[in-house]
Amino acid sequence: MKKRLLIFTTLFLALDQILKVVIRHFISYGTSLKVINNFFYISNVHNDGAAFSSFSGNTVFLIGMTLFSLVIVYYCFVKDKSLKSVEVFFIGMLLGGILGNLVDRVIFQYVTDYLEFIIFGYHFPIFNFADICIVVSVITLLILNLKEDVWKNTKSKKKAVA
Repeated sequence: MKKRLLIFTTLFLALDQILKVVIRHFISYGTSLKVINNFFYISNVHNDGAAFSSFSGNTVFLIGMTLFSLVIVYYCFVKDKSLKSVEVFFIGMLLGGILGNLVDRVIFQYVTDYLEFIIFGYHFPIFNFADICIVVSVITLLILNLKEDVWKNTKSKKKAVA
């Protein structure tokens, strides 16, 4: 189980870093490549903060919080747990995303963001693959845990009735 978790984590981390290298190499900083006019652009921007540029300029604090979150994920989801394959996949996705942004912060003091959307005239904050990994995995893990809790409660109620 831990070997597969390491494989998935490494896979998501590597994919994130490869995408960021490609962006930094082919798109000049501060410029955008139009994919779908007035909807989707691939940009090269630096974010020295967290989500929505919060905590901007506090790189050391953000690195500390990231390391703290890695410890929390490990103790809450991995240590002494018997995980299902789907959980291993999404925890690997979560860890890969967290580590992807951590690598950027440690090396560059900022995170490279590149996915830019304009939705109904609103310029959504630019994000990256690591951010997608984090959001998708957290939502999925929450759903899986809630679904399991509901299933256990339903099963225990059926036993109590019988």
